Order: sequence, then structure tokens, then C-alpha cells
Amino acid sequence: MSNQNTYHRAKIWQIGFFAFNNTATNLYMFFMFFISYYATGMLGLGVVLVSTLITAMRIWDAFTDPVAGYILDKTDGKLGKNRPFIIVGNITMMISCIIMFKFVYKSPQAFRLLLFILVYAIYIIGYTLQCIVTKSAQTCLTNDPKQRPYFTIFDGSYNVVLFAGMQVIVSNIWVKKYGGFNEQFFNTFLFFTITVSAFLSILAIIGIWTKDRTEYFGFGKPQLITFKDYLTVIKNNRAIQMLVVAASTFKLFQTIRSNTIVLVMLYGIVCGNYALSGEVSAIYIVPSIIIITLGMKFIASRLGQRKALLFGAIGCIIFSSCLFCLFLFGNPKSMSFTNINLFTIVFITLWILEQGFAGIAGNIVIPMTADCADYETYRSGKYVPGLMGTLFSCVDKIISSLSTTIVGLLIATIGFRTTQPTPDTPYSPQIFWITMACVFLLPIFGWIANIIAMRFYPLTKEKMEEIQNAISEIKAKG
Repeated sequence: MSNQNTYHRAKIWQIGFFAFNNTATNLYMFFMFFISYYATGMLGLGVVLVSTLITAMRIWDAFTDPVAGYILDKTDGKLGKNRPFIIVGNITMMISCIIMFKFVYKSPQAFRLLLFILVYAIYIIGYTLQCIVTKSAQTCLTNDPKQRPYFTIFDGSYNVVLFAGMQVIVSNIWVKKYGGFNEQFFNTFLFFTITVSAFLSILAIIGIWTKDRTEYFGFGKPQLITFKDYLTVIKNNRAIQMLVVAASTFKLFQTIRSNTIVLVMLYGIVCGNYALSGEVSAIYIVPSIIIITLGMKFIASRLGQRKALLFGAIGCIIFSSCLFCLFLFGNPKSMSFTNINLFTIVFITLWILEQGFAGIAGNIVIPMTADCADYETYRSGKYVPGLMGTLFSCVDKIISSLSTTIVGLLIATIGFRTTQPTPDTPYSPQIFWITMACVFLLPIFGWIANIIAMRFYPLTKEKMEEIQNAISEIKAKG
């Protein structure tokens, strides 16, 4: 059978537009990176309590995933399978964040904790609903193994711009303008997040509009899915098992290193200038996008997504090790972009390379969930993209939920039990070593786990071509 009959491809602009769905939810996620400062500074809650609550919310987030996935797998209405989840999810996040950041801190002190937990829990439901579409819709967007990595080019590029650009805005503009993480800071951040995320969600809906139809779901016809099918998939689908292991360990340590407190310690205390975080972010945007694009074009599209993940993980281990040595034997406080020196040049070079390879390893897992869903259709005849996306997310969130608690406990061991480190906190060897562990050493274990898991991941480039041919033949027979 020809490739023309085997594959249903998307237009490049459709892939690019749909990738904005992940950017829309990631913008909220970045906003929520600062929730510990809101909870301790404006709600008056303790550091360890806040860390524990955020961990509990991540576990609640994981619990909502299988339920949402089950509903999605049974959904196929006038708006398709995926679009309703984008709309409902984004509106839910919008309303809950307005209540949380505009009204909860004004409530009586006795009710703040309870209100915070309730509204946060509702926010998580909205976040889950929109997030699952990023993974579930991959299968109906395109089934061409050479085209699926294009999603990572767009998604990885958007994420670099988002996280780096927002760090510039936060550290170099809003924190300076408002004098810290206060009411004015959160009001501005909230309005920006709601407006931009809603606009990106609309673009994502446009991108998936013509592909969100029954003929692109599995074998092209409705299926009866039960909880028993879910248990069978979890037990027998080795591909999703290994992808979950790889992605969850990677996510745990990446979440630790991107924690706002950790970034404050790295740039504000160890390097002595928190504004450097924005300057560094601005510099690596374009080079990281180039590395991600080249990795997808010449590794993922030609050799398969499995090898692209391995390529990214190995590069991360090498450059993260070099960065640790640079901080250990160099002088971090000499870093400056006004008076360029050797430390600054070496750091930014290694950081660009490390971030580029991390972008490959971290973002390729999303289209890989589509491969796992197609593998399940090929293996058992069941089309369960919602299960694949939410099973992946569920375990990922449970594991990564530990990150906030780990950071909270680490800083508590060196005296930060009721307050958190700020850019004005004096430097100490204890802060240095905890920062090094969070930023450079712990993530290496995540990338090593990636390499081990991919050793047992069965979906090579050749296997995916075989799978798509088999599914196409079944569709042709009706």
C-alpha cells in the first residue's frame, strides 16, 4: 500500500497552530510557579505547609487525569473529540485564577486556607481538561512518522520563547517595577496569562478543527471502551510503560531545576544578580530553537523519535556535567553581560547547548504518546488516545509532584522554614551546594533513566512504519 493511502497528513500551519494548545497551558503553569510566593507572602501560609499543599495538588492533578481521559475516549460530538476539552478547560482555569488571585487573599484569615485549596483544586480540573488534548489529538492530527516530529519543532520553539521570555519579563520588568512578588505583580501577571492563553487556545482550536473528526480516530469508526480495556493496556503496552518511566523521571528533576526558588538561589544568591536570569533566558532563545529544529529534522524525522530522545538525553548529561564543573571551579559572581569575561562566555555556551538538548529530550515525548496510542490500536484493536495521554500525565504528575516538596525540604534543612530565599539573602556554602544539586546534579539522574528506559522501548522508526501500514489496511477493509 502506498504512503499516500497509509498516512493522513496535516498541513504545517495546522501543526503549528495546534502546538499553541500546549503553550496556552504552559503559560498557566509558569504563572503557577510563583504561587508559593503568593501563598506565603499574601495569604500568610508557612513555607513547608505551602510546599506540602502544592504537592497534594499535583497528586490531585494526577488523579483527575484518568477520569478526564476516560471521558475523552467516549466523546465524539458535533465539536469533535478534543475541541470541547480545550474550551471548557481554558474557561475553568480563567475563572478559578481570577477568584484565587483577586479575592481569596481578601477573605478572612480563618477561611483563606480552605478557599485556597478548593479554588486550586478546581483550577487543576481545568488544567487537566485542556492538557490532555495536547497528547490525545496527536493521533488524529497526523499519523506520518516523519511528520509527527514537526510538532516538537513548533512546541519546543514555543516553550523556549515562553519560559525564557517570561523569565525576562518577570525578573527584568515586573519584579523591578512592582518591587517584588506583591499584589500589583500578581494582578499584572494574571491579566497577561488569561489574555494570552485564551488567544493561543483559539488558535489551537483552529489548527485541529478539520482533523478532529471520527474518520481520523483509530480505525475510523466508534468503539466501545471499558475500564477493563484500560487495565489491559496498562499491563501489556510496553511502549507507554517505558515512555512514562523516561518522561516522569526527566520531568521530576526538570521541575526541580526550574522551581522559582531554585532560580532565585542560582542567579540571585550564587551569581549575585537575579536579573541575570532574564538576560540568560533572552540569549539562549534563538540558539535553542535552532538546536531543537535540527534535532527534529535530522534525528527524529530520519531515525525515529526514540533515537531523538536518546540523542537529547546524552547531550544533556555531557553539558550539565560541564556546567557543574564550571560553577565548582570557576567564580559565578563574575558572571556579567556588561563586562563580558571567560566565565560568562563558557557558561552561556554550555547553557545554550544543554537547554537545546533538553528541549529535544523533553518535548519529543508528546508526539511519542501518539506512537504509543497507534501501537495499542495495532496491538489490541483499541483506540484509546485519552488513556495514553492521561496515563502518561498521571504518573508523570505524581512523580513530579515531589519536586516542590523536595525543594521545600532542602531549603528547610539550611534554615528556611518560615521564609524563602530571596535575591537579598546572603550567600552561603549550604545554599551553593543545594543549588548545584537542584540545577545540575539531580537532573543527570533523570537523563540516565531516559537512556535506560529507551533500551526497552519497542517503537523504532521501522516498527512505526509497520504499524501505520497495518492500521491502514484494516481501515481499507472496512
